[in-house]
Amino acid sequence: MTTASPFAQVLPAFRLTGRTALVTGAGAGIGAAIAAALSEAGADVILVSRSQGDLEAVAARIRAAGGRVEVRECDVTNSSAIRSVIAELPQLDIVVNNAGTNVPEPFLEVSDEHLDFMSNLNVRACFVVAQAAVRKMLEDPARKEKSGVVINVSSQMGHVGSPNRTVYCMNKHAVEGLTKAMAVELAPVGIRVNSIGPTFVDTPLIRKIVDTPEKYQFLVSKIPMGQMARAEDIAAAAIYLASPAAAMVTGTCLLVDGGWTAQ
Repeated sequence: MTTASPFAQVLPAFRLTGRTALVTGAGAGIGAAIAAALSEAGADVILVSRSQGDLEAVAARIRAAGGRVEVRECDVTNSSAIRSVIAELPQLDIVVNNAGTNVPEPFLEVSDEHLDFMSNLNVRACFVVAQAAVRKMLEDPARKEKSGVVINVSSQMGHVGSPNRTVYCMNKHAVEGLTKAMAVELAPVGIRVNSIGPTFVDTPLIRKIVDTPEKYQFLVSKIPMGQMARAEDIAAAAIYLASPAAAMVTGTCLLVDGGWTAQ
């Protein structure tokens, strides 16, 4: 006689079959990895970014793996455009606010142009996408029975300070505040809101910055686990937060930082 695994009822709770998820900044890196993971978990996925070519490449990989995916070319800083994209969807259950940027530079050298550019994308667009997504989610009369999910991709820099990253730290601290406030306000209507706080992730974009062995060694010396994260590490966190397995998790940040903020 075999004993049933204690996880027999838990593991299916990570499935997202029947859910529709939208991911911004999905043309490469973390966003592409999250989109692929959501698809593998059973969700229908909508990819959003400014580059149609990048979106089509990610979509082709997802379709080749058997996933259902659509693409929407859109600049999320164009508020009316992204609101229209989301409003026209027939269904939305999960939104991953992943689009973002950083321009590392000394505090005294930050220009108004860089301040506005980063704040518009990292904070204002995050708010607009979340607001439009929640409006769409609440159109579903069964929303409380199948929780809506908002995931804001923040950063370890939303919890600490760092030289040459004043605007980015300010932006990501704002995203953490937005996440908490939304979570408290939306819990009664069946929508959970959380954030993910990655450390430096080994993507082509980061490799352009960390472009020498010396820079790499300095960077990973700050991470107790001794290495950068993979995009798949962030995607795994997104799957958990998006799934029914996280039914009682809202208003928190899942740090995927290798111990950076524990120091």
